[in-house]
Amino acid sequence: MAWLAARARAWSFRKEEGTTLASLPTYHGWYVALWIAIPAILFAVVWNAIAPNLILQSVLASPEAAGLPDVDFQRNTILREARAVASGSAPAVFNQEAKGLIEPFREAISRYNTIGFIVTALIAFMAGAWSYLRLKPNFSARSRVERTVMAILLLASLVATLTTLGILASLIFETVRFFGMVSPLDFLFGTFWSPDPMANPDNPDPTRYGAIPLFWGTIFIGAIIAMIVAIPLGLMSAIYLTQYANPKLRAWVKPALEILAGVPTVVYGYFAALTVAPFIRDLAMSMGASNPSSESALAAGLVMGVMIIPFVSSMADDSIAAVPQSMRDGSLAMGATTSETIKKVLVPAALPGIVAGVMLAISRAIGETMIVVMAASTAANLSANPLDRMTTVTVQIVKMLTGEGSFDHPATLSAFALGFVLFLVTLGLNFIALRVVKKYREAYD
Repeated sequence: MAWLAARARAWSFRKEEGTTLASLPTYHGWYVALWIAIPAILFAVVWNAIAPNLILQSVLASPEAAGLPDVDFQRNTILREARAVASGSAPAVFNQEAKGLIEPFREAISRYNTIGFIVTALIAFMAGAWSYLRLKPNFSARSRVERTVMAILLLASLVATLTTLGILASLIFETVRFFGMVSPLDFLFGTFWSPDPMANPDNPDPTRYGAIPLFWGTIFIGAIIAMIVAIPLGLMSAIYLTQYANPKLRAWVKPALEILAGVPTVVYGYFAALTVAPFIRDLAMSMGASNPSSESALAAGLVMGVMIIPFVSSMADDSIAAVPQSMRDGSLAMGATTSETIKKVLVPAALPGIVAGVMLAISRAIGETMIVVMAASTAANLSANPLDRMTTVTVQIVKMLTGEGSFDHPATLSAFALGFVLFLVTLGLNFIALRVVKKYREAYD
């Protein structure tokens, strides 16, 4: 309504003889609409954040709350049940003490909702009236609207950055707490991992927090075995689809290959645990291995490599297809065969995209959890035998944070230290990828 009214006012200026508008009527409409929407939305967000506390304080001040127990856990449980029934999210209460608080909660919710609505409406009206009265023929509404939209876009672009900073800050804070209990040297260079959540948190055993087996398991499964599978298959698939396959076959094979990226990881985990791992165990027994386990790093790595083939293949496919046709034609015109053109011209020219795809695949692999849990176990072993049980950093993070341990215990805080190290490793891989991409992009521009 404000947009239409402001636009109509701008058109009335335009109809006056000898009047030229500094901005189109549409910008006048958006100027008033933004002045109404933004302050109202900001107040609504703030009000929704503070209103629950105001409602709770109002209920606690009522006579019905005088008989609440002194124990915080019991009192909070009763209040939550009464609030849930009053708000309509629960049909009834379990504690009989909460029945008397339902009506005070309803009254407080209704009262503060009404206050919030009235204040929001007043803010919208005042902002709309102020902005509407500012409209003049020489008013530069366009520049103001564009600056506002640019600020909104800037905030949207900062969401990812601010989220990353928030994650990093929380990891650093908890990691510092953990290193105050366990030495960083024992954590980073120890070779035995077996945290005890029941141990005395004031006197932890630092020898139990050696993370080398976890780092090795993550690298061995996600960056070695999986990459041995994913890089050759993904790169050869991309070369075939771009250089040899006919258009009809490519139209079927490429989407089918990319479907692998959409399969839930728990499905890969079931496939690894029920099919691949028993097959590897039986094959190892037939080759003379002594007592091979049905859980192994090889089973998890093979299935993980299949899972990340689309990451390598898709990026390599797009990069090879983006190489200028003139480079292909020039190589063939000089007498090179198709295979020589691919090896000496197309792949080097597309190397930045290929490397980016490989680094993306490695980052995806080292962050995988479900396949490792179901196919490689949760045992932290430092071994180069792919038939042994192993685990990764992400598996241990889940294990430490899904128990009943206190967040003041070093066993729980170790998950944040592992997450911080994994964050740094992923960040390092990204920097390496950027350096490689920049180097080869300059060589083939």
